[in-house]
Amino acid sequence: MSNGVKEWKSIDEQIGILLSRGMVIDSHDEAKHFLLRVGYYRLSGYWYLFRSFDEETKRRTNNFISGSCFSDITALYNFDRKLRLLALDAIERIELAVQVDIAHLLGRRAPFAHHSAAELHGKFSRAGRGGKSSRYDNWHESYERLLHFNRKKPFVKHNIESYGRLPIWVAVEIMDFGTMSKLFAGMKHKDKQNIESQFGLFNGTDFETWLRSFNFIRNTAAHHGRLWNCNVLEIASVPSTKVKLSPLKNSKPFLYFCLMQHVLSVICPQSTWKEEFIALMGDFPTPANGAVCLDAMGVVKGWRDWPIWK
Repeated sequence: MSNGVKEWKSIDEQIGILLSRGMVIDSHDEAKHFLLRVGYYRLSGYWYLFRSFDEETKRRTNNFISGSCFSDITALYNFDRKLRLLALDAIERIELAVQVDIAHLLGRRAPFAHHSAAELHGKFSRAGRGGKSSRYDNWHESYERLLHFNRKKPFVKHNIESYGRLPIWVAVEIMDFGTMSKLFAGMKHKDKQNIESQFGLFNGTDFETWLRSFNFIRNTAAHHGRLWNCNVLEIASVPSTKVKLSPLKNSKPFLYFCLMQHVLSVICPQSTWKEEFIALMGDFPTPANGAVCLDAMGVVKGWRDWPIWK
């Protein structure tokens, strides 16, 4: 195996490589523009499934399946870009709603509940083996970093000067999704149940996993990662009572768009997000050579007839 660094390639050379491997490029100028603005390496994730499969080695070759067009790759990239925007739209709404739920519930009991381990679950605040920091200590350290980063904002400065620290209903305003979801995970069991019950969940753990998964998808989308067929590493648990959803692959994105819609139907039932998602799925750019299809996203037949999508 060579330890050398790959040679830099000009855009024209990159196009030459694609052509030599069997990619059909109708417009050199359009391909050049797209490679300049999106990048060869990022696009390689979108043409991976267009590469031919060697049955003997069980690996993808560098050559493309016959009929693979660069226009199919750009169409798939644009589909994924729209999918990322839909994910961010849904997760932003969910984030704000859960922030309010956490702040309202904890704040009623103690304005500075996030500074008091006693207001959270015992396991969250318990030190690890060998005197390792507790999950609460690690969470609080992350929170303090966010506080430092936001210290010059007028509302933060005002509350620090007036009260010495931020009440929970102000503190949630500076939390990112990951910090907020970790705080939810550290709440007392009955408090988590109180919040998740509005979504038809009652065991105090399912919604916690949903938030972790949403955070993974948010980070993927926010950093322009390929979303449509990615492997979701932070997988959610789905109760068996959700008959339609429980058989779906929890490593594929489609399940999480179903979960987003399930939550959105409660927190903003008048939203058109559902219709936008259904329309986007209808615009999936299936290539003539059949290299990609929505199965890779975890989509199953008949999903449009499910109650959450009606």
